[in-house]
Amino acid sequence: MNLGRDYDKYAAKMRHLAHVRTDMEVDVRFIDMMSKRCARMLDIGCGIGNAVNGLRARGHAAYGIDPTREVLEVAEDLYEPSWFRQMAATEATPEKLAMNGLPQRYDVVLMSGNVPAFLTANDLRTTFEQVGELLEPGGIVIVGTTTAIQGGPVDQDNAVVGSAMTLSHRFSDWHLTPFLAESPWSVSVFSANRLREFTEAPDGIFILQG
Repeated sequence: MNLGRDYDKYAAKMRHLAHVRTDMEVDVRFIDMMSKRCARMLDIGCGIGNAVNGLRARGHAAYGIDPTREVLEVAEDLYEPSWFRQMAATEATPEKLAMNGLPQRYDVVLMSGNVPAFLTANDLRTTFEQVGELLEPGGIVIVGTTTAIQGGPVDQDNAVVGSAMTLSHRFSDWHLTPFLAESPWSVSVFSANRLREFTEAPDGIFILQG
């Protein structure tokens, strides 16, 4: 979807930020903290791929899709090209992902950079319905976006109705600051309605036996 943006200029800007080592991994640290180890992840609207790269560096099997060729060319230049595919959010179905050589099931799906703002209400609902079907039991969807624009929290809450997900957390930034009605930014975490089974490994939880 083209909203009148100069994608070549945007790609050049993001390439520059990457080269001067701007910290663009605050969302990566949040996602890593929320996820189990060695999780399979899909970044919808991955842009130049910095989140995918950061998650890969932390041991996750992360992949990225984006509909815009200009920014994907930057991602493929900066990082491993096999991590990325040109694909719209509404195309993220198990069948389409398999056709493009990507996994069909994920522990985490990410939309971190105002991706919903580029989707109509119907497209956002379609995306949420499809993403809900991609999640493993206990899987999560993390959406970071500006609050008072198309695709903000209100639109997300409307779109998730009828999907296989429910809202579990909402913050006003990637640092877990509580969300308020006047917060300019939102980070929403939606959880799959199918619960993940506990493993024998403690994963940081040590229970005292009686």
